[in-house]
Amino acid sequence: MPAKQGPTFQSIMQDLKSRKFAPVYVLMGDESYYIDQISDYIATHVLTPEERDFNQTICFGADVTAVQITDMARRYPMMSEFQVIIVKEAQNIRSLEALEKYLKNPVKSTILVWCHKNGKIDARKKAVGLAQAVGVVFESKKLCDYQLPDFIQSYLKLKKVAIDPKSCQMIADHIGADLSRLTSELDKVLISLPADNLRVTPEVVEKEIGVSKDFNAFELRNAVVQKDIFKANQIIKYFDSNPKAGSLYSFLPLLFSFFQNLMIVHYSPQRRTEQDVANVLDLRSSWGAKDFMTGMRNYSARKTMDVISKIRDIDAKSKGLDNPNTSAGDLMKELIFFILH
Repeated sequence: MPAKQGPTFQSIMQDLKSRKFAPVYVLMGDESYYIDQISDYIATHVLTPEERDFNQTICFGADVTAVQITDMARRYPMMSEFQVIIVKEAQNIRSLEALEKYLKNPVKSTILVWCHKNGKIDARKKAVGLAQAVGVVFESKKLCDYQLPDFIQSYLKLKKVAIDPKSCQMIADHIGADLSRLTSELDKVLISLPADNLRVTPEVVEKEIGVSKDFNAFELRNAVVQKDIFKANQIIKYFDSNPKAGSLYSFLPLLFSFFQNLMIVHYSPQRRTEQDVANVLDLRSSWGAKDFMTGMRNYSARKTMDVISKIRDIDAKSKGLDNPNTSAGDLMKELIFFILH
């Protein structure tokens, strides 16, 4: 049987907003953004300001022990339905024995939030299994690069702000998968937008975040799709001189994704129209299918297969495999030359 999927960030937030509280929340993982979002929501929404004075405790793992925390958790709230205890930086607490004892019989009027950042709790500890039985265990994972544009679009949609695919990719490539920094930069962009035009464009990204609208990974992908040798080499040269603007590591996933999907289209029986391609790749609209129609004209199925193999080879070399001294810049040039010729 497949392993049971744990709760998602969205499902946890939905329950919290419906005031469906668990007695224990163990929040752990490498992505601090989701851990902070959940714990901050609990800190500001479970109790009223008056109730917090006597019933909410926020402490840090470096300053307390599990024994002290569980002693607090066994108390009962004063003039309130709940008491809330939030343990930040809980990875600094070494012994979890007292927590394990508490989790066998947690106090229902206590909401204990255990924030363990920079990794997961040691699998050999019983705390995770016990917490799952009585409450919520959430692993906050880093997003992959290819997931960032969707995250950006969803974040801005909640703010009722529109953004085009190119702007999404420009921001994702420049900032990367640190969601706290990413949302901070997006908030900075939001402040700059006029009230009568809530739309993020490449020009806005260039001005507010400092990414070139002409020399970025998205434009390099377009140049490769169009087989525009001059433009592709211009961008590669710019990247080589300005590593912060773009690098081998920022555009490899983008190119791999394109050629991988192009291979699927090449071998699909239904690929005559943009709508056919959109259906095959499960695209949200036929807008993105134009690139694959162009790609089929510029790259045969055989060449597409060779390019995918070459991207894998360059990716391995960029990580030091069978590559004693070739720089990332030279690997970048080697890959683009192979694709375009």
